[in-house]
Amino acid sequence: MMQIVIIGIGAGVAAALLFASVTSGIWLSIPLFYLAPLPIMIAGLGWSHWAALIASLTGALTLGGIFGVVFLFAFLAGAGVPAWWLGYLAMLARPVTASGPGGQQAPLEWYPPGRLVIWAALLAALVVIVAIPNFGTDAESFRAGLRGALNTVLRAEIATQAEPPSGMPARADRLIEFLVSAIPLAAAILATITNLFNLWLAARIVKFSGRLGRPWPQLSALKFPPSLAAILAVAVALSFVDGMLGIVAGITSAALLLAYGVLGFAVLHAITQGLQMRPFLLGLAYAAVFLIGWPILALCLLGLIDTTIDLRGRVARKRGPPAIS
Repeated sequence: MMQIVIIGIGAGVAAALLFASVTSGIWLSIPLFYLAPLPIMIAGLGWSHWAALIASLTGALTLGGIFGVVFLFAFLAGAGVPAWWLGYLAMLARPVTASGPGGQQAPLEWYPPGRLVIWAALLAALVVIVAIPNFGTDAESFRAGLRGALNTVLRAEIATQAEPPSGMPARADRLIEFLVSAIPLAAAILATITNLFNLWLAARIVKFSGRLGRPWPQLSALKFPPSLAAILAVAVALSFVDGMLGIVAGITSAALLLAYGVLGFAVLHAITQGLQMRPFLLGLAYAAVFLIGWPILALCLLGLIDTTIDLRGRVARKRGPPAIS
C-alpha cells in the first residue's frame, strides 16, 4: 500500500508540473500541458486505480496551493478525473467462468477497448461543456464572451504589426465569427485525441516495463455498441437547434465523430488483411488524416457503415478461412 501511495504522489506532482507549464507562455509548454494526464494514467495502468486517484488529488492540491482554486478545479476536470477513470476502466476485468480447470484462475474478460474509446470521447465533450460557463451561461453570452476573448487576441496581434495590410480589421472580424462557431467543436476533437493518445502512450510505457496486466488489444477487433450510432444521430440533429442545447450537442457530436474515425481505422485494418497493398493503403490513410485532416470524415463514415451492416463480418465471410499451407 505504501508503494501505491508513493507512486501516486510522485505521479501527481509530475502531472501538476506538466499542467502548470502552460503558465510559462512558451510554445514548448503546449505539448507538455496536454501530456499532464500521462503520469496519472501510467500510475493507474501500472499499479492500481488507487495510485491514479492519489495522483489526481495530489496534482490538484499542489496546483491549488500554488496558483489558486481555479487551477485546482481545472486540473481535476481536464486531467485528473478523466485520466483516473480511463485508467480504472482499462484495468477492469471479470472472470469468464467460475474457475479454471484444476482450480486454476479463470480466464478474464477485460473491459472492451471500444468502450474505452467512447469514454475518451464522452469525457472530452464533458470537459469542454464544463468550460462553457467561463465565457457565459447561455448561448448569447457564451458567444459574446468567446468573441471578446478572440477579439482581444487578434487585435493585439494586429497592433504589433508596423503597417497592417488594408482590410485586415474586416478580415479579422470574419475570422472571429468563424472561430466562435469552430472552437468548441475543435476543442472537443482535440480533447478526445489527447485522451486517446495519453491512454495509448501510457499503456505502451507500462507494457514496456512489464507491468501491464491486460493483453494488448487488437485494433482490427475494435467495436462500438449499435446504440451509439443512434445517440450520434440525435446529437447531430440537436446541434442545429439554437441556444445552448445546440452548442452542447455540437460538442458531443464532434467528439463522437472522432471516435467513429478511430473505429474507421479499425475497420480499415480488418478489411485490408491479406491484401498485398495493405501497408500502402494503411500508410496512405494515416498520412492523409495526419497531414490533411478532413479524410477522417471518410473513416467516420466507414465506422458508421460497419456498425450498421457489419462490414467486417461480410468481408471476412466473403474472404473465407485462411489457406492452410
